[in-house]
Amino acid sequence: MSKLSNTLTMLQLLSNNRKYSVKELAEILEVTERMVRIYKTDLEKAGIYVDTISGPYGGYVLSHSVLLPQRGFSKYDVLLLKESYEQLKKNADFNFEKEYERLINKVDGIYKSTEKKSGNDILSESNNKDKYNVLSKAIKEKKKVWVNFLSLDKEGKERVIHPCNLFLYNDEWYVSAFCELRGEIRHFSLLRIVEIKLLEESYKN
Repeated sequence: MSKLSNTLTMLQLLSNNRKYSVKELAEILEVTERMVRIYKTDLEKAGIYVDTISGPYGGYVLSHSVLLPQRGFSKYDVLLLKESYEQLKKNADFNFEKEYERLINKVDGIYKSTEKKSGNDILSESNNKDKYNVLSKAIKEKKKVWVNFLSLDKEGKERVIHPCNLFLYNDEWYVSAFCELRGEIRHFSLLRIVEIKLLEESYKN
C-alpha cells in the first residue's frame, strides 16, 4: 500500500481506542517500525495528535475521536440512479441513454468493490477456511499450533504459537497468539500462513 493509505489505515486502527505497540502496527501494516514513526509524525503534522506511552508495555494511543471520511457509493445511490434513469427514458427529449448506462455501470462497480463483506464471505473467497478452523479448535481446546508463515521479506519462518483470538481487519483475517520464540503476543495474517499443524501439547492462559 502507499504511504498515504498506510497512514490512514494506522489512524483507523488507533480510532478503536486501543493501545498498539510500534511493533504491532509495523506487523499489521507490513512496514518497518521506522515507517510507523514517520506515519505518526505525518498525522501530527495534519493536526491529529497521537499519544505515546513509554515503557515495556507502551505504545501509541489516540486519546480523542477523529471523524474519518466515508468513501464510495451506497446501495441507495445505485438504486436511485437506476430509478432516475427509468424516468428519464420516458422523456422523448432524453438523448443520453448510452452515457447514462455507462455512468450507472461505473457507480455500480465502485459500490460493489467497496461493499463491506462479512467474515464468512472473506473466508469463502480465500484459502483461509481450513486455517481458521484449525486455529478456532486450538483456541477452544487451548492447544499449541505450529505454523510456517511468510515474513515481510517473503522468507518462510516456523513458529510455535498459542492462539488466543481471531479477528477481522480490513477484509483480512488475523490471529492473535503468544509466540514462543519471541516471548510475546504477535498478530499473524492467515494469508501469510502457508502451513499449519495443531499440536497435542496444551498451553496455559
